[in-house]
Amino acid sequence: MEDRATANIRVDGAPAEATLGGGKLRWRGAAGVERALSLESEVLGVEARGKEVVVRAFVASKAQKRRRRDLVLEMADGEGAAAAWGERMTRGLDSLGRPKRLFVFVNPFGGRKCARKIYDTEIRPLFEAAGVTITVQETEYQGHAREVASSMDLAKYDGIVCVSGDGVLVEVVNGILQRTDWEEAIKMPIGVVPAGTGNGMAKSLLHVASETYSVSNAVFAIIRGHKQPLDVCTILQGETKFFSVLLMTWGLVADIDIESEKYRWMGSARFDFYVGCRAVVRIMNLRKYCGTIQFVPAPGYEAYGEPVKQVKNSIIESLEQGKSRLSSYPGPLVELQASDWRSIDGPFVAVWVNNVPWAAEDIMAAPEAKFSDGYMDAVILRDCPKADLLSLLMKMSNGSYIKSPYVTYLKVRSFQLSPGQLVENPKRGGIIDVDGEVIARGEGTYGKSQHQDVMAYGPPIQLTMHQALATVYCPNAIR
Repeated sequence: MEDRATANIRVDGAPAEATLGGGKLRWRGAAGVERALSLESEVLGVEARGKEVVVRAFVASKAQKRRRRDLVLEMADGEGAAAAWGERMTRGLDSLGRPKRLFVFVNPFGGRKCARKIYDTEIRPLFEAAGVTITVQETEYQGHAREVASSMDLAKYDGIVCVSGDGVLVEVVNGILQRTDWEEAIKMPIGVVPAGTGNGMAKSLLHVASETYSVSNAVFAIIRGHKQPLDVCTILQGETKFFSVLLMTWGLVADIDIESEKYRWMGSARFDFYVGCRAVVRIMNLRKYCGTIQFVPAPGYEAYGEPVKQVKNSIIESLEQGKSRLSSYPGPLVELQASDWRSIDGPFVAVWVNNVPWAAEDIMAAPEAKFSDGYMDAVILRDCPKADLLSLLMKMSNGSYIKSPYVTYLKVRSFQLSPGQLVENPKRGGIIDVDGEVIARGEGTYGKSQHQDVMAYGPPIQLTMHQALATVYCPNAIR
């Protein structure tokens, strides 16, 4: 900010002495009470109109719920002073590196199908108050955002915003990484505004930054322009490859999530509804799946699992073959030795691999997950007495479920899942869910006859993390 400027003005009609400097607008009224606005953390935009300066603010109350407020400064020295103060504040905002041009995806089909209404009533007014130029694209079908992101002229924009659940974010990342210029394109910041079913990324970013979870706070985080690196995970099976930014799950949690699809209209509450109404039935008929997981543990987690004596072609060699035959692979694969790998055999009740803390706005799946540490947080449930399982599920809302003696929680550098059949019914398989969408399902599972999945159920599925590959808008510096 420049040197301080002072003036006698009227603030919303009341006489006051104002000071502008140090990134703040301060004023003191006749009662002697000093008030202030931070340009960085409370001001959306500024406009000089005649002898007035309108400061469009988004101010936090004691309850941490922000509200819009327009502050009108009437300059005693007339239009010239108003123009000068308006210009000084605008320069201060511009120096913060805020986005000026944003491409916004709105998914009208997600969750309760309210995204367009949310955009019109809560999102667009904030962007307009901040003077951001917006280009809006409503998604028309699954995969539409991926198609647009793979070919759009990114030079026209400072960032991309996803008004949806987590699905559009996943599509945008995959679309960008399909581009021939992906190495430069993936630097484009991506913003997430919760308006769908999952909303795990938005909740994770706001929660870790100690911000209240809300649509308006997510929008303000984008307006302020702070950025956070984000790990991206490659999901690989043979020649099939795509990218994940949230999670992969198999077993109990995947079954609950996908089998509750019929309640998608309820939004994120569908998980609570399904657990509350069907948990007793699911626990009484608990499914356990045969299978094997193999992983390279992060430092400090080497004691988990058993050493893999001979690493099969499906791990190291499949990675090298995949790297050679798949174009545009984002960065080098993790260089791993056979001795690095550990293994855990089933049966399993659930396997959950996470990239961020929250899987949905009300499910803290991985409380120790970081956005760009280069590791996945794996949650493994091999067995649990039925009497304890419902309590464990209910503790997912705050992450305390990982303290259960039946839960194994560890960080891994690379992960491979070889899913098997139900212990109780060898003719039936399970469901593998990545970022809220089914990628593979075995015989006899929900929706098997209606869907063609991108991967096969049974052959190994490899997860490899690429540290800090993408960039997302965040509220402030994440600790």
